[in-house]
Amino acid sequence: MSLNYIKNFYEGCLRPPTVIGQFHTLFFGSVRTFFLGVLGFAVYGNEALHFSCDPDKREINLYCYNQFRPITPQVFWALQLVTVLVPGAVFHLYAACKNIDQDEILQRPMSTVFYIISVLLRIILEVLVFWLQSHLFGFLVDPIYMCDVSALAKIFNISKCMVPEHFEKTIFLSAMYTFTIITILLCIAEIFEILFRRLGYLNQPVT
Repeated sequence: MSLNYIKNFYEGCLRPPTVIGQFHTLFFGSVRTFFLGVLGFAVYGNEALHFSCDPDKREINLYCYNQFRPITPQVFWALQLVTVLVPGAVFHLYAACKNIDQDEILQRPMSTVFYIISVLLRIILEVLVFWLQSHLFGFLVDPIYMCDVSALAKIFNISKCMVPEHFEKTIFLSAMYTFTIITILLCIAEIFEILFRRLGYLNQPVT
């Protein structure tokens, strides 16, 4: 029986009950993950090694880089990918435990409500991540970062640091913002599809 639960859970995660949900899974699982895993590593992989400040001392470079990047973009976006998957995973776990087939989810009022709640939670998480990303990384990456080193240096308080490949990082940031917006729009569209299909089930004549 446990293997059946795992099978239903796996199929539910890969094949949501809506067409837009299936497209979202393809877009989210393939394009977004590939973009982050391959291009993200190429753009941000060696950032800490090429981040240099004036004076070019290891302790100042490390201190300023930690100030410049409280969290590395790769870790932040990896956490985003995992976090926004949680509501859907919880719902499909619920459906698997209740032995609800994917084709029956939108035909049952309670499972439909739970699924809509999971989509709404995804939207809330994506909006929250968008806000956090804008506060952590901004929308543009400047080539120069002015670092406050008053805690380290007694002679000077500000160190000028060079940000490597700032233009590529700006493009990558814009792409990640775009992916988030597309995901939010897909989730909103999925809710409308659920409502329309649910109305269709209610309007079907009873045989």
